Amino acid sequence: QLQLVESGGGLVQPGGSLRLSCTASGFTLHELAVTWFRQAPGKEREKVSCVSSSGDTTNYVSSVRGRFTGSRDNASRYTAYLQIDNLTSEDTGVYLCATTFVRICRDTSPDAMSLWGKGTLVTVSS
Repeated sequence: QLQLVESGGGLVQPGGSLRLSCTASGFTLHELAVTWFRQAPGKEREKVSCVSSSGDTTNYVSSVRGRFTGSRDNASRYTAYLQIDNLTSEDTGVYLCATTFVRICRDTSPDAMSLWGKGTLVTVSS
């Protein structure tokens, strides 16, 4: 069974950092682009970042540019990461990873995603 599992969320103070992980099972992730979405309470799901198989990050929300960085783990073929720095309360939400099973960040709309994780909750609060 193909699965994506997110981890690394939690409660963090404003200005803090988190590194979210997206781990695949049933297939390898190292040659696939991973798109990160988030859903804040009472809001629609929004696309925030995509990291290609080569590790290049594309950020889609102006407020996250310079703070969100995607990365790959050369030692693991199953995990991709999203580093989030200088967290604000606006970053609170469930973060989900997804893939379209291609190498590049091409069509990254939610409808294009073939496989989703269930998400990890990030809460930014003092």
